[in-house]
Amino acid sequence: MAKGVWMVAEQRDGALRKVSFEIASAARKLADELGDEVCAVVIGSGVEGLAPELGKYGVDKVYVADAPVFANYTTDAYAAAVAKVVKENDPAILLCAASVLGKDLSSRLAGTLATGLAADCTELKIADGKLIAVRPMYAGKCFGQVVTSSFPQMASLRPNVFPVKENAKAGAVVKFDAGVSDADVKAKTVEVQKDASGKMELTEADVIVSGGRGMKGPEGYAILEELAGLLRAAVGASRASVDAGWRPQSDQVGQTGKVVSPNLYIACGISGAIQHLAGMSSSKYIVAINKDAEAPIFAKADYGIVDDLFKVVPEVTKEVKKILS
Repeated sequence: MAKGVWMVAEQRDGALRKVSFEIASAARKLADELGDEVCAVVIGSGVEGLAPELGKYGVDKVYVADAPVFANYTTDAYAAAVAKVVKENDPAILLCAASVLGKDLSSRLAGTLATGLAADCTELKIADGKLIAVRPMYAGKCFGQVVTSSFPQMASLRPNVFPVKENAKAGAVVKFDAGVSDADVKAKTVEVQKDASGKMELTEADVIVSGGRGMKGPEGYAILEELAGLLRAAVGASRASVDAGWRPQSDQVGQTGKVVSPNLYIACGISGAIQHLAGMSSSKYIVAINKDAEAPIFAKADYGIVDDLFKVVPEVTKEVKKILS
């Protein structure tokens, strides 16, 4: 009988991502309701020492596959390792991150394990012993409640939505042999090109300052960069800005870019096309600055300023400097 709440922890360069602690906290809450334990799976090379960190957030056991073949992420290797340990232990629930890596991995796992997957979830709950996953649908126009009839019941969690809560458990390490060799990996990592700018990852940022077509050009983003620096924020962009070549694609927020859920989202010169709203509507607070009082973004905003952003943003920056001084 399927039992236990499991999760796949995401790490990069030997450090756990913030979303891993969010998933662990969510898994602990579900396990407490079910009277089950929480188990995490960590895949990588030189990652055994990460187990105690997960224990702080409610993980009872950490299953670790540590081998050189896992040094760089490949779908084949990681999916095979997770699928092996999951099949051997038969958990009731399996949670992953709805990150770029997590979306790739969870979809392959769902196929390998022949189960359903509720993707990009913003809420999880238990009813009659079953997992109910809540996720936005139709570009965020409504929310659906998804129940998976097969096991494990899989769900991927939207980053920066679920609160991180410390709840110390053992975090005991259980090493396992994934049975994966280089010969089993169809795709090889030839080169890894890292962003050397030191920019904050959009999906993990607590504050995002975004600019759209109203920025008038790439040089307009200088005022957003200055404000973002003071707020320790990430800088985002609309698809129109990215398509125009003003910002790199990695900055794009929206249905065809990155889905973000910061505490504060400041939209500057963004009209609010439905594709953009789908990527940021789950932000806790939305501030919109736009000259057009009829811009759709104002329907979603908690606070709105109808004025020229090139006048408003410098004034906001000036006030933030006063507060921080």
